[in-house]
Amino acid sequence: MQRVGFVVLPDFQTMYLAALSVFEFANIGAKQTLYEIEILSEHGGMVRSSLGTMTETRKFGDLDYDTLLVGGGTETVVATSGVVDFVQRAHVACRRIGSICTGAFVLAQAGILDGKRMTTHWIAARELKARFPKVKMEEDRIFIVDGSVWTSAGMTAGIDLMLAMVERDHGAELARSVAQMLVVYHRRAGGQSQHSELLKMDAKSDRIQSALDYARRNLKSQLSVDELADAAHLSPRQFSRAFRTETGQSPAKAVENLRLEAARLMMEQSRHPVQVVAAETGFADPERMRRAFIRAFGQPPQVIRRNAREEAAAQ
Repeated sequence: MQRVGFVVLPDFQTMYLAALSVFEFANIGAKQTLYEIEILSEHGGMVRSSLGTMTETRKFGDLDYDTLLVGGGTETVVATSGVVDFVQRAHVACRRIGSICTGAFVLAQAGILDGKRMTTHWIAARELKARFPKVKMEEDRIFIVDGSVWTSAGMTAGIDLMLAMVERDHGAELARSVAQMLVVYHRRAGGQSQHSELLKMDAKSDRIQSALDYARRNLKSQLSVDELADAAHLSPRQFSRAFRTETGQSPAKAVENLRLEAARLMMEQSRHPVQVVAAETGFADPERMRRAFIRAFGQPPQVIRRNAREEAAAQ
């Protein structure tokens, strides 16, 4: 049995407790107690969450944990000396240590992230990098594993992190079973972007949203303005004007972003040759896709794929 300690701070984000359900359902799926979970705080007792609910915690004590995790809150974190000391000692005593969201600030404050590849919620990433310049911030990642240090982005990314831990500990079959029980996608790759182009575009009308949905389903098509306007049941002129008003970008730029998102996901999660990825996502040829990747991500598709594979091999 592996003991998991989860450190909470005052006004911690309640969502993080949901990530602990991964360990709970691993026990259920395995029909035995694989993980014993303890919620910890510096002084013990009741700790208030961001929602105002109270959670019972155990006071810092022994360090007989396999895994120690730290959760942050809705604001960036400055930990007390007692919390920093406990986390520093845990880094030495425990097999692995990790953070969800702004819990990474605590690990950084303890010096654990110096020289380490890491991530956190994209909203807080630049502040963390500014405060702790020795970290190797990769702000557009779901989670990152660097040696014994595991860090994740915010909110639901903690679930992806815990699923990766279960997979490392007990295999992919159990992790898939847990994901199914939790009714979540098994599991997003650590290298996957925190952002979605469809979310960023945020169409306000059903007609423009229909055009975006059509584009996502038909990336191999030319996706001209006329074609998208037809999907939206608008004239091309009305469509172009409404699309830019609602999304802040032209239809052509939006289509390229959707293609880039789909192509990056295929490069990270499949073994399809670059030529196939380019064809499936609507790029005219691999060279055009390569140029688009460099503009958007600063790296060609092959480097994106290699980094994703190296990260998966390290887990």
